[in-house]
Amino acid sequence: MASRADAIVTAGLRPDLFTDRGLVSISTNLLVASLAVLVIVGFGFRVSSLSAEGLSEDELNKLQAVADYREHGLTSANSEHPLLMKALMTGSVVLADKWNSIPSLGGHRPISPETALRLPSTIFGALTSILIYLLAAELFGAEIGLIAAALWAFDPMAIGFNRLAKEDTFVSFFFLLANFLWLRGQRVAESEPHRNPEKFYWASAAAFGAMLASKYLFPLLAVSASYYLLFQRLPETRWRLGKIRLLKFYGLMGIVFVILNPTILLPATWHQMSQFAGQKLIGHAGYEFMGKVYPHRFTDYLHGIPWYFYHLFLLIKLPLLTVAGFLVGFVMLLRRKTGDGRLFMLVWMFLWMMAFSFGGGKFTRYFTTVLPAVLITSAIGVQAVGRWTGQRLSALLVTEWPRTYSRIALTAIMILASIRTSANVAPHFRLFTNDLGGGTAKTGYYFPHDEFYDASIRDVMIEIAGRATPGTRVASETPGLTSYYAQRANRPDLVSVNLSDPNRLQELREGDFVIDARGRRYFSNAELLDTIERSSTPAFRVSLGNVPSASVYVLDHNSLEAISEAAHHLTPLTRNVPPQRLAVEGH
Repeated sequence: MASRADAIVTAGLRPDLFTDRGLVSISTNLLVASLAVLVIVGFGFRVSSLSAEGLSEDELNKLQAVADYREHGLTSANSEHPLLMKALMTGSVVLADKWNSIPSLGGHRPISPETALRLPSTIFGALTSILIYLLAAELFGAEIGLIAAALWAFDPMAIGFNRLAKEDTFVSFFFLLANFLWLRGQRVAESEPHRNPEKFYWASAAAFGAMLASKYLFPLLAVSASYYLLFQRLPETRWRLGKIRLLKFYGLMGIVFVILNPTILLPATWHQMSQFAGQKLIGHAGYEFMGKVYPHRFTDYLHGIPWYFYHLFLLIKLPLLTVAGFLVGFVMLLRRKTGDGRLFMLVWMFLWMMAFSFGGGKFTRYFTTVLPAVLITSAIGVQAVGRWTGQRLSALLVTEWPRTYSRIALTAIMILASIRTSANVAPHFRLFTNDLGGGTAKTGYYFPHDEFYDASIRDVMIEIAGRATPGTRVASETPGLTSYYAQRANRPDLVSVNLSDPNRLQELREGDFVIDARGRRYFSNAELLDTIERSSTPAFRVSLGNVPSASVYVLDHNSLEAISEAAHHLTPLTRNVPPQRLAVEGH
């Protein structure tokens, strides 16, 4: 097996574009400028109209944790998840409050809580383009690195996930940083014996510590460890850390993890984590996928959400040209001539799918940590197709220019397709479905929970606040969120009721409201929602963009009797979760 340094063009420090005729050098300034444009424009997509969608209940949990930190210092609030992201959010919310308190600034352009909470994720998401370039260039050369970085900058799903106040963007950022440093250490050890690779090992360990301080995704460590072990049986390899350096590596990782996640030292944190690990903090039973509700606990395994959940997501939620590039690129990864970098990619995608596909509980945002691998593979595919096309056209036209410009043209078409797609679906990027999935006609059908993600509850509550009489009850699957937005609408008198709690349903009266939000259909409420739909007409509907996202009913005598009868057939769920934490929480 040839070393990776011999098999590919390493372009992290020497930016070159690989062509069939040799190396065409580009200036470092041009490379830096290109990456800067990708980051800036990518950030523009991510931050534009950031408050266009209301908070999800998952995000509200983060906002409540931020409020708890500001009032009491470091606490175990939301401590089933690490601190790093919430610390950044706290800083963002504090700065937003300071901005809003200045009449000349906040008086004219106030920063909403939604924007303040999501802003750190958009920043890290935009900067991820740089890390994708560095990692892909280390493995396959600068051309593929730039293509992959551009695809990430403009991909609608990458943008959509980066606009959520959730951990996945941060863990992806530090995973990419850690592995770039890890692979750079390999290259130095293998092909630059005059340099000491240890600084890359220690920097990689620190980045892995930050990764775990972003999200407790220990299985991601197996990607780097497995790739490392692939080389240890080769007698010619010089990439060996040894037991002492490995101990130091994991020790440094642990130290950085604790520094960035000090709440791990609180006893209440361990209690909260044990509750979460025992699946006692999951407030809803089920997940709607393609019109059917499935069990949603991780330990449901193959009895839960189907194993092909993420495979389908890849095929129908990315632009068609990106999907086509991935399919070609994946075939290229199976070919030895692609170089040893292909091994890292195959290990990454294989272990990710093994870890996430067979668990019963799934969310589309988990795909964030493997999406860079998909886009890098797609970049490999478009480069391969461009090279093949250029060779054929050059032979046909008896001229050399197609060899270079065909790849440029195909790359431009793919990137422009992503830009156009994202521009068309903005600001509701998660709703995008390509033509393989049925296009706009199927928007919200496949993954409604993750596509709508409570985005319309704010608008629903604003409308209800203008119609409801004092003390009106509002039944929904997100009582904490409806209560929050009722207060934002200056209606703290509105009473939020959980739609899956038959005891609370008995409290409903004529004139109360019931919210049927898409993506919030469960085993516990499906029959009830069907009953309401049959017995009543919505008082109003709310849409996310042009897509219906919630129906709201005002109870009358007939619908109230139907609900009362349906409630008798509901099985009360065992809930150990406070009302403000009744959310579908991810790992």
